[in-house]
Amino acid sequence: MLFSDLSTSGSSPALQHLLRFAGARQRLLVHNIANMDTPDFRPADVSPAAFQSTLRDAIKARRENTGGEHGALPMPDSDEVSFAANGSIILTPGTPSPGVLYHDRNNRDLERQMQALAENTLTYRTASDLLRRNQDLLRTAISQRV
Repeated sequence: MLFSDLSTSGSSPALQHLLRFAGARQRLLVHNIANMDTPDFRPADVSPAAFQSTLRDAIKARRENTGGEHGALPMPDSDEVSFAANGSIILTPGTPSPGVLYHDRNNRDLERQMQALAENTLTYRTASDLLRRNQDLLRTAISQRV
């Protein structure tokens, strides 16, 4: 019980959800870039703003229920993002409309894909650094001798 209380306290659950989302989205964006020259390929993406809104609502609900200090952070499924029982995230991407339709019927925009990739990488790194810092503080507190 103590470990579950420690692992669901503070910002850790929100950071874990953000890491899973950013990791899944990174795979999606890399797939888009790898298939940039494939005929009939349409790049797909999910909305980070919609995920952030869902995360914000879940944090708000946790604050109302527990005061925000502890407790699980259940995330409701949305049109693009669903959460499996084992904690993994399943993305159902849509096809973004902006881009140039080329003669090979490929709707591509390398600059936007690279921008999305860079922004997602920064999100992942920030969340992982913050979660690592939380874990280091916890490890330091546990390892102190009394």
